[in-house]
Amino acid sequence: MEFIKFDVDKCTLCGLCAEKCPFGALTIEGGGIVVGDNCRMCGLCVRHCPEHAIKFEQQAKAFDKDQWKHFLIYVEQERGEIHPVAYELIGEARKMAAKVGYQVNCVIVGGPGTWENAGGLLEYGVDKVYVYEHEGFTHFRADCYADAVADCIAANRPSSVLIGATSLGRSLAPRLSTRFHTGLTADCTELDIRENTDMIQIRPAFGGNIMAQIGITRSRPQFATVRYRVMDRAPRVEKPWGSLVRCAVNDQMAYSRIRVISSEVIEKQKSLEEEDVIVVAGRGVKTEKDVEMCRALAEALGGQLAFTRPMVESGFGDTAHQIGLSGRTVRPKLIITCGVSGAIQFTSCMNASDCIVAINNDPEAQIFKVAHYCIVDDLYQVVPRLTALVRDRKED
Repeated sequence: MEFIKFDVDKCTLCGLCAEKCPFGALTIEGGGIVVGDNCRMCGLCVRHCPEHAIKFEQQAKAFDKDQWKHFLIYVEQERGEIHPVAYELIGEARKMAAKVGYQVNCVIVGGPGTWENAGGLLEYGVDKVYVYEHEGFTHFRADCYADAVADCIAANRPSSVLIGATSLGRSLAPRLSTRFHTGLTADCTELDIRENTDMIQIRPAFGGNIMAQIGITRSRPQFATVRYRVMDRAPRVEKPWGSLVRCAVNDQMAYSRIRVISSEVIEKQKSLEEEDVIVVAGRGVKTEKDVEMCRALAEALGGQLAFTRPMVESGFGDTAHQIGLSGRTVRPKLIITCGVSGAIQFTSCMNASDCIVAINNDPEAQIFKVAHYCIVDDLYQVVPRLTALVRDRKED
């Protein structure tokens, strides 16, 4: 295996690495350690070597693209349920797979109940779902989860691996790309694929002033994380054709150096990404009283109030309710912007909304280029009137 290197000067041939290997890939032969084809690059040998004589080499050798095929989607679970970003990744992968004749496969890791959750993925047109279920995976720990997903990648050699750009995904993806000595493009907003199977990963760059097209052409697999709510959810298929594959998990693979002492379920609130109606306060909103005026409209519509980055930096809101490259990407059914100028850093993270209503007294404001309905007027006159109209209609 070209990724594992042994320092013969440090190695004492104690055999601990072979003992700890969950795949039986390491053997002592001829006075040295031999790595077999079963190696999954899980890193347990590196972790347990008392002499620090084992390491991953920093540069992989040349690869054959034909040996790396298909898409692999990492399916995240949250509170025992599949995170919705997985369905968006499946939908995007199916579009690209149709262009190059690839399969769309999934890998899911978790504790008891994971097998049952995996079965629901077949309804969305995936070919195989690799299931790693073990008591040790009940709580997310980046080290052992990376071991399980790396096992799946090494065994199946996917051309591309897609992971949701959630807090969990942002922890897992760089560990995997580093382990396989390949590239990772974070926070993609668009994906495409060439005939030669190079995936084109598109994301904002230089503060959102350009949309960079990034390709990983000299290594495999290609890793990308994708923000939630930027892509279409995969449609269900009438007659699922896929299958579940139960993958072997032993205690060594599920072992983690992290110990969960206690956990507490925090009452989950609807996140901004999940909201169907959003009202946004921009720099045209001057005071806390004015912010409450916008909040009243959001509440009347049954939605949430969000902010632009300058408003958050001024202390009017928090990052959990900030829309933009340094905040959240949203795709509601209705979004109303109040006093928002429309910088690309903001609009690139909300322009896929079903209906965009912009209120601004500057007829040249950039926000009007993406809005479906443009109101050139004083927001202090428009917003209270809209709020009253909504409340009156509810009473009727």
